[in-house]
Amino acid sequence: MNPIPESVLNVKGQTRYIDDLPEAKTLLHAAVAASPCARGLLKGVDAGAALALHPSIRIITAADIPGVNQLGTAVADEPLLVAAGSEWGFRGQALALVLADSVSLARRAAGLVTFSFDELEPVLDAREAAAKGLIILSPRTQAMGDTAAAFASCATVISGRVESGGQEHVYLETQAALATPAEGCAMRVISGTQHPTGVQEGIARVLGLPMHLVEVEAPRLGGGFGGKEDQAALWAALACLGARVTGKPVKLVLSRKDDMRMTGKRHPYSSDFRIGVDSGGKILAFEADYYQNSGAICDLSPAILSRTLFHAASAYRIPNLRVTGYMCRTNLPPFTAFRGFGAPQAFFVIEAALDAVSRRTGIDGAKLRRQNLLCDGDSFHFGMPVENCRARLSFDRLVEKVKWESLRRNIDSHNAKDPLVKRGAALMPICFGVSFTKLLMNQGGSLVHVYKDGSILVSTGAVEMGQQVSRKIARVVALAFGVGIERVRVERTTTLTVANTYPTAASTGSDINGMAALAACQEIRARLLVEAATLLGAPAPELSMESGRVMRNGSPTPLSWDELVTRTHEARIDLSAHGFYATPDLVYDMKSERGSPFAYHVYGCAAVTASVDVLRGTWRLDSVSVVHDGGESIDRAVDIGQVEGALAQGLGWALLEDLRFDEKGKLLADTLSTYKVPDFHFMPEKVDVEFLEGFPNHRAVMRSKAIGEPPLVYGIAGYFAVLDAIAAARRTAVGGEGPGLYDIPLTPEKTLDCLMGARP
Repeated sequence: MNPIPESVLNVKGQTRYIDDLPEAKTLLHAAVAASPCARGLLKGVDAGAALALHPSIRIITAADIPGVNQLGTAVADEPLLVAAGSEWGFRGQALALVLADSVSLARRAAGLVTFSFDELEPVLDAREAAAKGLIILSPRTQAMGDTAAAFASCATVISGRVESGGQEHVYLETQAALATPAEGCAMRVISGTQHPTGVQEGIARVLGLPMHLVEVEAPRLGGGFGGKEDQAALWAALACLGARVTGKPVKLVLSRKDDMRMTGKRHPYSSDFRIGVDSGGKILAFEADYYQNSGAICDLSPAILSRTLFHAASAYRIPNLRVTGYMCRTNLPPFTAFRGFGAPQAFFVIEAALDAVSRRTGIDGAKLRRQNLLCDGDSFHFGMPVENCRARLSFDRLVEKVKWESLRRNIDSHNAKDPLVKRGAALMPICFGVSFTKLLMNQGGSLVHVYKDGSILVSTGAVEMGQQVSRKIARVVALAFGVGIERVRVERTTTLTVANTYPTAASTGSDINGMAALAACQEIRARLLVEAATLLGAPAPELSMESGRVMRNGSPTPLSWDELVTRTHEARIDLSAHGFYATPDLVYDMKSERGSPFAYHVYGCAAVTASVDVLRGTWRLDSVSVVHDGGESIDRAVDIGQVEGALAQGLGWALLEDLRFDEKGKLLADTLSTYKVPDFHFMPEKVDVEFLEGFPNHRAVMRSKAIGEPPLVYGIAGYFAVLDAIAAARRTAVGGEGPGLYDIPLTPEKTLDCLMGARP
């Protein structure tokens, strides 16, 4: 297997990120003086002690902003720097920018800047915010059927409450930007962003410039996971403001602790559900209210809530459904995009509801889920028809693969004999829609050059952040031209080569940008084959390109790729093309909440087994098996890595990562010594991933399917596997149906509480 060039650099430690780039002699380093409490009214800034520290120090406030002091798009609630006389909304919000000739000096000076302010009472809880009317925009409801009538005919109706916590991104490279002034007030920025055009737009607004005077480059990211989709704009704009005021290059790189306390995380949700089933366990009605803790700034909360509602039913057919979401403004850092983008929170609610049904009625959980899975011919609750559904296929294949009935018998047998260690297992089907839920964003461009020596350069709007989107695009281009992948180079992402891009997010990076690159390749390929037809005296429809040679009806001709490119160039035929792709057939009416907002859906199922130490309250993940609907993989090794990585992140959210704030809004888990993330010892020894074979997806590039986000949801099965083991221990101790706890993450502390009969 040929090594991936980027991976070789990573292994050797030669990959360069923003903080590794050479520094100009005139470079200034930036640090942020941030708000000291969760909510306050800023009266003034005292920079005297900071300025006295060193002659190079410069303090910049909102008064120095030449353009508009606003980064918010959906809602104008995000100032670049909080101005005197205005309120700040969370602890760690930027109040002043500090510049100095070294990073240590800038950070020391930032700590010396003081503020006069009135501290105000914060609101930290989503339900409290909702009760006080602190709702961003308007509540949003999706519905189908008549839930009131359906509930009246149900054999069993259960209500419950579900809590899901936030999650820190823990990308390897913290938020960073390097801004360099250019001629004519222009600004060149290297930004750690998933959304170069969004950063470009924000900088232009803050500096009062047209967008064509702002170049944003994103060469690569040391991880993103959604945390650099919208929030990277703040740090890039601050660096640009410093560069504009001083006329010198400015670099801003957050320390890990500052990154954790100043930036957003996955949205916590507090939700209520009501579910009704008939005597056999068929779901007749489902209702849910989702109280999203949006934090102090709108950010991407509307889009995230939208995906929560779209995925409220998960992979299940529910004929009568009504779900409502509330974006609750609190005085915590603005919660933002995170892998899964609101869908995992919805999946957890419906799975909790089904778990409650199983415990109340005694219906086997696997049977309950299997009989309610979607099939072709069904409709999603927002009106989109279910097509090419792989829900039951992947579920049945997984049950067969893990020998589910035998597995359950073995677990029950073990639990009957062992009083100290209880085992549990859970199944988790998924159905994940692929497309941006805002239809405008489903578009992308590319620029492809074939050089006269036969090498190929590709530029798209896709940002490489470790997910190997560049590798996939390179493979698409190589296959389109029938050449080896070593001939293709994917250029760094910059707003100069591809304009008006949208984020590399929502699992659409390969789909949209790969299709845009393919469109450009097909245009150049057509020109090449016309010239080949002339050179060979053969009809162009009979010609193709494979293995670096022109083929005629599948047989090789004397004309090689290199010779064809040379002769085409000599014939003065253009070997460059711009490609564009807009995902077709997407339509959605926000007023009626009806339409087809997704290009397709990804299906799959996971089984997780776990063991719980009854005395200590600790648990261990024993195995994970996944059957995943991935279409025809563009790169199997990359896709397996994405499934395994997403799975680890999902298991971490469900069981391990405990994001805590105190009663004043201070982040308690603000270092990697206090915030636990998945590691080698956390993951089970056995992780088995199988892709469904023979099911191409004709609605994405090279018949593939998106891979980045859907597998994260499998991690929820880890929660229910541990809960199943706890229930076994509780049944042994006191009888009954076990704990009704639905609160992510299920940490060892909560586990011990449940074992002792307490509710955390």
